[in-house]
Amino acid sequence: MTPSSVGRRTLLKGVAAATAALAVPRVFDPAAAAAPASKGIFGYGVASGDPTADSVIIWTRATPPPRPGEPVAAPGNGLGRPIPVRWQVSTTERFNRVVAHGTVMTSPDSDHTVKVDVTGLDPYTRYFYRFQSLGEFSAVGRTQTAGDIAGETHALRMALVSCSNYTGGFFTAYRAISKRDDLDFVLHVGDYIYEYGNGADRYGPDALIGVRDGQPATETIDLTGYRLRHALHKADPDCQAAHQALPWITIFDDHEVANNAWADGAENHQPGEGDYLVRRAQAMQAYLEWMPFRMPDQSVPHQGTRFFKRFTFGDLGDLSILETRQNRSRQVTVPGVPFDGFVPIGVNPQIDGALASPLRHLPEPEQLAWLKDGVAQQGRQWHLLGNQVMIAPVLYPGAALGAPGLTFVNADQWDGYTADRTSLLTYAAAQPESAGDIVVLTGDIHASFSSDLPVAASPGQPAYASAGVEVVCPSVTSDGFYEVLGGTPQLAGQPPEVVVAVTRQAIAAAQQLNPWIKYLDGVGHGFVVVDVTPERVQADYYLTPVPSSADPDPRVDPETALDYMHSVQTLAGSRRLSAAVGAVGARSDEPRTS
Repeated sequence: MTPSSVGRRTLLKGVAAATAALAVPRVFDPAAAAAPASKGIFGYGVASGDPTADSVIIWTRATPPPRPGEPVAAPGNGLGRPIPVRWQVSTTERFNRVVAHGTVMTSPDSDHTVKVDVTGLDPYTRYFYRFQSLGEFSAVGRTQTAGDIAGETHALRMALVSCSNYTGGFFTAYRAISKRDDLDFVLHVGDYIYEYGNGADRYGPDALIGVRDGQPATETIDLTGYRLRHALHKADPDCQAAHQALPWITIFDDHEVANNAWADGAENHQPGEGDYLVRRAQAMQAYLEWMPFRMPDQSVPHQGTRFFKRFTFGDLGDLSILETRQNRSRQVTVPGVPFDGFVPIGVNPQIDGALASPLRHLPEPEQLAWLKDGVAQQGRQWHLLGNQVMIAPVLYPGAALGAPGLTFVNADQWDGYTADRTSLLTYAAAQPESAGDIVVLTGDIHASFSSDLPVAASPGQPAYASAGVEVVCPSVTSDGFYEVLGGTPQLAGQPPEVVVAVTRQAIAAAQQLNPWIKYLDGVGHGFVVVDVTPERVQADYYLTPVPSSADPDPRVDPETALDYMHSVQTLAGSRRLSAAVGAVGARSDEPRTS
């Protein structure tokens, strides 16, 4: 245990004691999202995000106390008077060295959320922050700035997460992340919330009906609904803990609006649900209110609203955050395919031609050009890409999808936009060694993947050349391959051990079709620790226990512990994955403290 870890654990214990009156139980009442609004001004906790060398966003919701006879200003209801909120940032948890402070006003216009871009901070430094209003203090949050200092190389370690469906299970992955002392930030690459309701569209295990229900109870289609759904997540104690402990870098995917979204529609936007673009604008308003997200410079070429952005970490590397929903072409679909988003290949020239069409785009051309500029940047060893849907090609054996003899791809991934993928990967593969290596960090597919990024092989070369590597995190809670296969007619009612065995057989068949995939687990849920050094990038997978007859669904147990399962690495200059033995050890250095 290092001195810094002692300090942090002492801090968190103190925060827990000081905020006991605001504590939220793990089993919520029916109005879970609105409950914290009645438990003090700062019942939704605190958060920070988007750290740079000299700035960080800090966030809270300040619920105005109701006057006698007034209703509570619950999220989304548009009620409540403006109140002043003071904020402080200090280099000590006792706030005897305050380095920045100020006052802002809440109002119903922002759903009483407070978001401050604190500037003028020192690089690679740990800070503490809090809010105060009308005599009440918030919990104390911990954050830090980026190690982006010319001529210096510092440790860089993050947790990679995605797909945190509230009704799908308890956020034990977030709790595990909050207890770590060695992370710089959390990278959430999409599906922070899900839009589904509690009726026929409910998504998650039946065991959690009445235990973890969505708020609102219906599908989120308007500003009120999206605000309440975000509040539900910020009411969750494990989510609160992870936000309080670390800064987050986030980007939305489709479920922050609606499933399988494209430029002007979505698979889950139905007739009678209003104008899709109005719905999306309201979803984005709620997202920006409730997340510690900094809007990037809009003068960079883009289409619509620019959300993609880049963070830098000295000569060690940079992190480019992609946004692949707002301007993408509509997905190729084939009626009658049993699994949403999948299409057969090699049987219909029209389907194959549409998937490969250079007229169809995932990121808009301006964003793809910006991404290529980043990949070609000299002087940094690693170009990390925070990305929503898998870039690596994944061919799915039809037998696993109920269609033996066919091969499928997921057309919602880069497999559905192969011209864009070919353009990016061939460009990356052509870069000289001095340009460094790319490591794509992805979510969405609810399974753990580690893959090389294959490009067309040259004569006399191995089966494929590799432009870089991709690390894909499992879901926090959303159904993975195990749950999907377990719900098919062939396996419904079978013991968990049988479903696990069939899932692993399907995974083995998929790996035979995809030799570039070096690791694949479709059973566990959790997160990935990504550790970056000048010599290598290593990814450690932390997953829930394998389901068994004694514990058929670890997601429904709020005390489930995650276990270290597997590691992969890519060595500098190799642009391929290789074996790694054991989880990462101590950091090479720590952020500065007072």
